[in-house]
Amino acid sequence: MVKALNNIRLLDDLARGETYLHRTHPLVKLLTTFVFLVSIISFDRYEISSLLPFLFYPLYIILFADLPFGPILKRMLMVAPFVLSIGILNPIFDRNGWLTFFSIVLKSLLTVSAGILLIATTGMERLSGGLRILKVPKIFVLQLLLTYRYISVLIEEVGRMQRAYALRAPGQKGIQKSAWGPFAGQLILRTFERAQRIYESMNLRGFDGEYHAGKTSKIMPGDIAYLVGWSAFFLFLRAYNVPNLIGNLLMGVIQ
Repeated sequence: MVKALNNIRLLDDLARGETYLHRTHPLVKLLTTFVFLVSIISFDRYEISSLLPFLFYPLYIILFADLPFGPILKRMLMVAPFVLSIGILNPIFDRNGWLTFFSIVLKSLLTVSAGILLIATTGMERLSGGLRILKVPKIFVLQLLLTYRYISVLIEEVGRMQRAYALRAPGQKGIQKSAWGPFAGQLILRTFERAQRIYESMNLRGFDGEYHAGKTSKIMPGDIAYLVGWSAFFLFLRAYNVPNLIGNLLMGVIQ
């Protein structure tokens, strides 16, 4: 449980960096990520080479935001079992199934990395402020923010229940299957009680249904240049198969 908590809190710690990517306006990074994701998703299911140049964007973010590559990669690989379970049957039902499989893996790698890096360079609170600027209904923004914020609370609650169970069953590894139902039910009840206490505490502190993440900075010319530059780059990669262009150019030079 401690490891799970550290995994969640690491992204919050990384979001407190001081690089220019951290200081870029959250709305600009949100829109840039959106253009990136739309560009990736719009590719045909058999495309692989056209997707490769998009790896430049996450690598650029990791390098210039001073983010640790190892922990970011571990979080990206957490979705690997889900992706593999989706794509592994393609070679059986499709003659070009291996192309589809690798395309799904590459798209998943790119999209998941974009989401993780957005949070790691922005933070969920500033990201929520960017969503409110886009006039996303506050109920959705608040739900997103509180869900992210209180996952750690739920993990702590599970940790306490596990310790209590271990004290009552010394020497036993894990939780017996016969106890899974009561354990889950007790967890739900304790979660409801904890949520009610949190809500009451928020009301005592003046909560009015709007989460105030602090004053949002103004969009500067550099922010606009960041959005326009990367968007143009993504659209160019979408319109042209850069690896093929480079290959044709090299073949022409060799001939």
